[in-house]
Amino acid sequence: MLLNASGCLDALTGPDTARQLDAFVTKTVTPLPRPGNDPPRIAETDFGMLNSIGLANPGRAGFLADTLPQLRELGLPLWVSVGGFSAAEYAETCSLLDGIAAIELNLSCPNVDEAPESAADIVAACRGATDLPLFAKLSPASWDIGEVARAVEAAGADGLSLVNTIRGLALDDETLRPRLSRGVGGYSGPALRPIALAAVHACYRATGLPIVGMGGVQTGRDALDLIACGASAVALGTVLFADPDAPTRIRRELWSEAAARGFSNPLEARGAAHPSVARTGNEAAIPG
Repeated sequence: MLLNASGCLDALTGPDTARQLDAFVTKTVTPLPRPGNDPPRIAETDFGMLNSIGLANPGRAGFLADTLPQLRELGLPLWVSVGGFSAAEYAETCSLLDGIAAIELNLSCPNVDEAPESAADIVAACRGATDLPLFAKLSPASWDIGEVARAVEAAGADGLSLVNTIRGLALDDETLRPRLSRGVGGYSGPALRPIALAAVHACYRATGLPIVGMGGVQTGRDALDLIACGASAVALGTVLFADPDAPTRIRRELWSEAAARGFSNPLEARGAAHPSVARTGNEAAIPG
């Protein structure tokens, strides 16, 4: 199953790319409209990209009234990414959503300064506000991401999205000043891939939750590696900016890479990187 990483694809301006996916994940929705950070807020680097968008979005009311009805016309299962600056804000937005496949809780955006409650507190509040599947999107910066995964599982999360971008900085060649207006930004792209693999690997061992793996996926082999580490689905991010046909290409490559290793479908490779971890095969499926 292929999805997009939240914020890496505008389905309303790129519907042809969106329809190559199995489900579409929205940009993060916050209670009030946000203009985002001042430009410049994108900087390419040798091995990836820095962004400091700052959760720019029309706010909860605008999203529910205008954006969500337009996205429904795509005919795809929809995941709504929810953000906020307190557990109550997250929960209120979740309570207003229905008719979607899942909610992804953005618990780890590196491009805003506010620090909400712990991930487990937010998940618990949202679990009390909705019966929809909740996927907790975690930061790769956590020293023990497996411990965080266990905490959000205990709080009621139905799955994990791993990983969000990690904080980085790039300097201008001439001025030696930060290239982004805010200074730091979220780093994504190929250099994030080993970090994502480690996070998925750790969380698969720590919990029985289904995992959406993401971070630096450029090829079908990259996707297969995430599945081998424990992902049940893969999300594409930075690659979508350069290759609008990436979902079709990566899906084809993924099946080819799996077949070359004797698997009849890619998900048979799930957990192959964990020869000592037994799974029943009855874990919950990814919504979509």
